[in-house]
Amino acid sequence: MTHNFGLHFAQELGNRFGSPTDSWPASAEQVIPFFTIVVNALGTDDAAQWFEAARRAHQRVVTAEQNRAHHFGFAHHLDFETEAHQEITLPVVAAFEATKGLYEITRRDSSVDIDVFFDCALRACSRGSGRADSAPVEAGANA
Repeated sequence: MTHNFGLHFAQELGNRFGSPTDSWPASAEQVIPFFTIVVNALGTDDAAQWFEAARRAHQRVVTAEQNRAHHFGFAHHLDFETEAHQEITLPVVAAFEATKGLYEITRRDSSVDIDVFFDCALRACSRGSGRADSAPVEAGANA
């Protein structure tokens, strides 16, 4: 892969939170490898669409929790939003499992909303893919 997502993601986290030793959320260091797995498995363009879908899945969870409504959890919403069940390939399984992992880690860190990480990931995907630097990616179809 020619795109150095890990470096770009760390730069975006630095833009958002400042120096890593000073003010990054505790979960930031732990989730970088999981985000990188998604990009390595899917490529930057499909990963950007995947992160947008994961963001929508997260919003479904948040809305259900705020409304005290029953829901089947993030993994169910992620599957629905990404349509991962439609194409069960090794890259999709890797992206799915990595996203579940980074979500669980972040949900246990009260100092950050995972939406911030998704935003940084989208900006990092756009850095090396010919799009304007640090501009969020608009996702079209689901991955």
